[in-house]
Amino acid sequence: MTAPPDDCLARNDWLCGSYLTSRREILQDAVIQHLQLTAVSVSVGLLLALPLALAARRWRWAAGPVLGVTTILYAVPSLAMFSLLLPVYGLSASLVVAGLVLYSLTLLVRNILAGLRAVPEETRQAARGMGYGPIRLLVAVELPLALPTAMAGLRIVTVSAVSLVTVGAIVGYGGLGNLIYSGMNTHFKAQVLTASVLCVVIAVCADLLLLGVQRLLTPWTRGQL
Repeated sequence: MTAPPDDCLARNDWLCGSYLTSRREILQDAVIQHLQLTAVSVSVGLLLALPLALAARRWRWAAGPVLGVTTILYAVPSLAMFSLLLPVYGLSASLVVAGLVLYSLTLLVRNILAGLRAVPEETRQAARGMGYGPIRLLVAVELPLALPTAMAGLRIVTVSAVSLVTVGAIVGYGGLGNLIYSGMNTHFKAQVLTASVLCVVIAVCADLLLLGVQRLLTPWTRGQL
């Protein structure tokens, strides 16, 4: 017996409006988990990357070890990374967050450090001549001038995190990745396509949002973006 012509779920079509309406809550929960995992991992990565970049800029001997270790971490395959972290975090969302944080450090540290190193020395000298101390110099002069380069790294890391969150489906915390993997296992075409498209939409929206924040915080670079 063939499926009714208007029953795209029974026909297992790739494009199916009925899937969106009948699985609305499932999709909503998956999107929320995906956003939470991405936001937490990127935020924690940024909080760790900033002091590491400052240390690498302050002490030249620290630059090599910091960049070397973060580069090695980035080279570890995602499945291997999660396996290595499994004894520490178990099958939890923290496992996914920890893995994504470690992956984010390479680009964040490198871009923040590159931005700080690109600040002209004469600008620093002028600020010191105006009575700026080390902390005020960093906060009011160096970090704002380093922001465009740092934001470029943050945008790449965020888009990458949106993609890598799906791998968390292997431990049950993959956001939309859970739907993608279960859909692939059951050959549920509409679920696979819908979840995949939503991942792309999240990545594009996140990148555009960060681009807007960058333009807002660095008005002097708007003509260059």
